[in-house]
Amino acid sequence: MTVGPVDATRVPRYAGEATFARLPRLSDLSDADALVWGIPFDAGVSYRPGARFGPTHVRQSSRLLRPYNPALDVEPFATRQVADAGDIGVNPFDLAEAVATIEAAAAELSGTRRTLLTIGGDHTIALPLLRVQHRRHGPIAVLHFDAHLDTWDTYFGAAYTHGTPFRRASEEGLIDTAHSVHVGIRGPLYSRLDLDESEQLGFTAVHARDFARSPIDDIINRVRARLGDRPVYVSVDIDVLDPGFAPGTGTPEAGGLSSRELLEILRGLRGLNVIGADVVEVAPAYDHAEITGIAAAHVLYELLSVLPEERR
Repeated sequence: MTVGPVDATRVPRYAGEATFARLPRLSDLSDADALVWGIPFDAGVSYRPGARFGPTHVRQSSRLLRPYNPALDVEPFATRQVADAGDIGVNPFDLAEAVATIEAAAAELSGTRRTLLTIGGDHTIALPLLRVQHRRHGPIAVLHFDAHLDTWDTYFGAAYTHGTPFRRASEEGLIDTAHSVHVGIRGPLYSRLDLDESEQLGFTAVHARDFARSPIDDIINRVRARLGDRPVYVSVDIDVLDPGFAPGTGTPEAGGLSSRELLEILRGLRGLNVIGADVVEVAPAYDHAEITGIAAAHVLYELLSVLPEERR
């Protein structure tokens, strides 16, 4: 029998410890099948800082999540043991050391079977997380939701930033270059070369403008066809959402997805081999009324709901 969230009929939602969805802590259980954990790190950002406060904000914003998901007819907390593993402390002054610490912690937490869902933190963290997944599964089909490609080479000569993780991942052979896809790309770029290089690194792209012309089911089918039957890692930069739905982020771009569109695509992943995920770039200093935090919490909830049956 699983241990689920705190009973809201006995402890009001605004009271008690702010774990994700008011789930038990890993330290209070003998084991767990899936873990939500936080990486409060934003030393790789290129514009507005503050994503280091994302994990705490998303947990606070998750208090209203409930046990039953009617959109998928599943109870994600009853069909597997889910726990909050807390936050990892990383060096805020040494980016290389921080990346190494994240990789080691992810490897230890995931063990041989646990599924990790990570709250960032900035998008730099995707690289060490993918390294761990690659050791378990081989090349990974990456489903990357973002306004930005994050396949640039360097910033100010730095190879490891929140704009470079998927270039480094491709160069290291971590991703399946025939089955990876960006979703939600939009906004000005430095040149056409940005798009060309992203394709050469193994990513096809579903642009944000495509949502104005294609039904959501068609987009889901495009994404599923690209991912195929490969192990899928889902990386969600919250700035994939339009700033009207997610103002609390460091690099906002106009013309993004709605919360409803993003959640529908995530639900459309049901039946695929989702092996892990992250939700990054929530910067609460720019949020209003927990709009961004609530969106991020629901993203994690839908990701938990589509994890494969064999890991339940």
